[in-house]
Amino acid sequence: METNENVTTAQNPPHQPSPEAPVGTPFADFNLPEPLLRGLHESGYERCTLIQEQAIPLGLQGLDVAGEAQTGTGKTAAFLVPIFAHLLRDKSRTPGEPNVLIISPTRELALQIMQDAQAIGRHLGLKMLAVFGGVDYRKQAQALKEGVDLVAATPGRLIDYTKQGIFNPRHIKYLVVDEADRLFDMGFIADLRWILRRLPPYDKRQSMLFSATLGYRVLELTYEFMNLPRRVSVMPQTRTVSQVTQELYHCSSFEKLNLLLGLLKHEDWSRVMIFTNTKRAVDRLAFKLQAHGYPAEGTSGDINQVKRLKLMERFKSGELKILVATNVAARGLHIEDVSHVINYDVPSDPEDYVHRVGRTARAGAVGKAITLCCDEYATHLPYVEEFLGDKIPVVFAEDELFLPDDTPEYRRPPRQAQIEGQFRWTLFSGFAQDLQRLLIRFNRPVIPFHSALQNTPIEGCLPKMGVQFQSAFIRDERLFGLVHRR
Repeated sequence: METNENVTTAQNPPHQPSPEAPVGTPFADFNLPEPLLRGLHESGYERCTLIQEQAIPLGLQGLDVAGEAQTGTGKTAAFLVPIFAHLLRDKSRTPGEPNVLIISPTRELALQIMQDAQAIGRHLGLKMLAVFGGVDYRKQAQALKEGVDLVAATPGRLIDYTKQGIFNPRHIKYLVVDEADRLFDMGFIADLRWILRRLPPYDKRQSMLFSATLGYRVLELTYEFMNLPRRVSVMPQTRTVSQVTQELYHCSSFEKLNLLLGLLKHEDWSRVMIFTNTKRAVDRLAFKLQAHGYPAEGTSGDINQVKRLKLMERFKSGELKILVATNVAARGLHIEDVSHVINYDVPSDPEDYVHRVGRTARAGAVGKAITLCCDEYATHLPYVEEFLGDKIPVVFAEDELFLPDDTPEYRRPPRQAQIEGQFRWTLFSGFAQDLQRLLIRFNRPVIPFHSALQNTPIEGCLPKMGVQFQSAFIRDERLFGLVHRR
């Protein structure tokens, strides 16, 4: 396919509003259905940002859209508003049939999209579901079987449900691919293509794609899977939003924690996100901040999904004031009133700097981004500044900013298997009535082989339950196996 050559571009000269500022066309001017307008008003949406002003009219006309805009500019509402308007006006639609599919690279972003959709569409009577890994598999499957109108999903879990026939992609009328460049970066492109090939043909659905950058790889998707998309580009003069005050402090790696403690004491902050490059640094930094009396918690890929979601909810509600994170939280999350973003480590990928900084100054607010550049990650700084097209202003750290750290050194908790000095073994049985006898006989925990997995090969279902297959034998048509827990 070829893309439409009519490219709408807003370069954001100094006299125009910034892309993230909601000072454009009022939503009331778009002739939207009254329940949708009411939901927008109650969610705080009155006027459009630049990307919304460019993309919504095209979406309302039923055209495919390929949008390019930086993080924090309101891309979610840019695709939700026209889709909801079409759903309300579609009299042939079957309620409970999945007509909307939104694909995102991360679990957090999928959940954020669903929450935004629930807020904007609170008066529309639509059933919505976020589908992603790390949470109850059967609960999500049951919700899909009961019927939903909108699905916001990550590729892996969606493919699983599609292969099992729980999710039927042939009913999709509206497709959105959000953060498309990140899907490439995270290696999801093969999964994404697998999903797109099972949707109705591009001329039988409306498709929208949004990305921070519309590079060659992303545009290739539009050629193959979209119907002459209109390209909308809202690019500012700088890659970071204008409301963010940026500062750079140089220090040694041994002084970095002391400098952070001083900044937290002297800065007038209300809610802070601190980004590190490694999971271990998240654990250590959260431990140190807690030891100094700060309300801090850490989140990374090692944290189970339920706990990560609870931490995000606490941070959004204001109960938790400091969140330490890896780049898992650097994209797509809209959290109000984050006054400061601190790059404890300079990121290795320059784009990650932009997305980290984008967690503050959302939707026209103001914020501050502070970067601590130590000897360990100093080599990353030139690439970040080259990507930004400008130097980050350097601030000299006075001696009083370096506060002493007299707390105990962080020690990573040993794994359970190391504590016990041996592997943990679990007996696996195919019949619930055997469990009591097995528990008494072997004095070990037992994982039941429940009915939902009876038609699944044992080697395929055990990894989903957190165990690795070791051996199995059949006796009297009953399956037993010895498995080693990961």
